[in-house]
Amino acid sequence: MILILVRSVIIYLLVLFVMRFMGKREIGQMQPFELAISIMIADLAASPMTEIGIPIFYGIIPIFGLLLMHVIISVINLKSIRMREIICGKPRILIYRGKIDERAMIEENFTINELQERLRVNNINNLGDVEFAILETSGQISVVQKPAKRALKPEDFNMEVPYEGIAYDLVIDGKIMTENLDKLGKDYNWLEQEVGKFNMKPEEALIVVLNGDSTMFCQKKDDNIK
Repeated sequence: MILILVRSVIIYLLVLFVMRFMGKREIGQMQPFELAISIMIADLAASPMTEIGIPIFYGIIPIFGLLLMHVIISVINLKSIRMREIICGKPRILIYRGKIDERAMIEENFTINELQERLRVNNINNLGDVEFAILETSGQISVVQKPAKRALKPEDFNMEVPYEGIAYDLVIDGKIMTENLDKLGKDYNWLEQEVGKFNMKPEEALIVVLNGDSTMFCQKKDDNIK
């Protein structure tokens, strides 16, 4: 049992490293070659964890081989547009200027019901509101609505909106995010002074966030929760 546990931990850490190295895409955003490699890695990792008779290196070596293939294909994708189209495919327009392209739907094995489902995921319930619908290489649908159906933006009213920068976490569960303080050109004394306005110390905070508009959100940890 201990041997199985040790093998499982080793394989888990290896797969975690490999998947982390491959990037942060969600499953639905993976390119076909990335999804294929992920499925093969999962299959290769399962056998050495449960089968004591299979040497653990029989799982480790192929996984590293797949990682190498991923790196090679990724480099090819970056260097060659032609190879990128062969490996990942090209986006396909399913709705063009408000009209469904039946030929494209058939060639992409897409049904009307699937198209409607994907549009609903994009918060569009009416096919008549769509100007363009593009099937991306990841399988996601990008939608451009007709001008009359798009949400109004401040620029439509010639309104100037104040700039808002990115929010920075300054304290997470009582831990000071010194790296973010350095980016802001601030130090602990400044943080202590600002958090003190909420009647607490930084170490007592569950979270402290400096928003892009220079406002601060601060919440104290519940002392009753251990």
